[in-house]
Amino acid sequence: MNRQIVVTHLPEGALGSEHFELQDVARPVPGPGEALLRVIVMSIDAANRSWLQGATYRDAVKAGDAMPTYAICEVVESQSPRLSAGDLVAAEAVWADHVVRPAHKLQKLPKVQPLTHLLSVYGIAGKTAFHGLMQIGQPLAGETIVVSAAAGSVGGYVGQIGKALGCRVVGIAGGPEKCAHVTGELGFDACVDYRAGGVFKALRAACPEGVDVYFDNVGGGILEATLNLMNERGRVVCCGAISQYDTTTPTGPRNLPGVVVVKRLRMEGFIVMDFARDDAKAQRALQTWVASGQIKVTEDVMDGLESAPAALIGLLAGDNTGKRMVRVGPDP
Repeated sequence: MNRQIVVTHLPEGALGSEHFELQDVARPVPGPGEALLRVIVMSIDAANRSWLQGATYRDAVKAGDAMPTYAICEVVESQSPRLSAGDLVAAEAVWADHVVRPAHKLQKLPKVQPLTHLLSVYGIAGKTAFHGLMQIGQPLAGETIVVSAAAGSVGGYVGQIGKALGCRVVGIAGGPEKCAHVTGELGFDACVDYRAGGVFKALRAACPEGVDVYFDNVGGGILEATLNLMNERGRVVCCGAISQYDTTTPTGPRNLPGVVVVKRLRMEGFIVMDFARDDAKAQRALQTWVASGQIKVTEDVMDGLESAPAALIGLLAGDNTGKRMVRVGPDP
């Protein structure tokens, strides 16, 4: 048998545990050109929630579907010469113990210790931070970078990369503990607690020379406030909008397009796969910064497949620090 978690019905407001169900189904059998995979660790991302709202850069998730995820897996059985039993692969999987996938869609991975780093600093989180900041933000030493969700999986790496490049980095996070982590552990120059209120005033005080690059993970009111502090020719990297995913009444910045025109700003959205051709460059840079201590790796791992719904619900509420994952099975 094979355990999997399916979406029972689509949420119309906040996501809850009632929207998921753990089921026992027959373990899948690989056909020609396919591989049976054992899921080891699954990525939990805010984007998972947006998939429940309709088609995005991927097909919409429907009621009755097993919840999709990105995962690190071990090949159990292969019907393809591309893979052998015991290989580690990155896969578009689902919340389950085992999945079957076409071998040509799987990416073989090196044996990195700990294995979770392949999802955090050397995986989706680190590569998203690197590509978004470097390709779109294009920071220069001495510039000011602001990062929202700074204690999250992507934001923490964005800020540390910015510091490694010689920039002033200001984070935005929820609560004094997260802000202390952002400045004390990750080395940001300052951090604004959005839960304390007065975000615009606090951010203006933390950025006396304005903002050159804003890496936006949240959208909504925080995006609006930061746009008003941007310097001319500033760059806004649109990575996510977590403040808008769990509501039926999303809000957007009211100062568009006026502020973009007046300040000649550039706003650009992206997903990490857009820059896959440069993944090797990102890997080399990230490994160099980790080895030198300029990047510290923060991970938030929950145990057990059954914990996946709570892991996603908690992520949307902001209760994670660092890259959130769910461990389904042991490392090989």
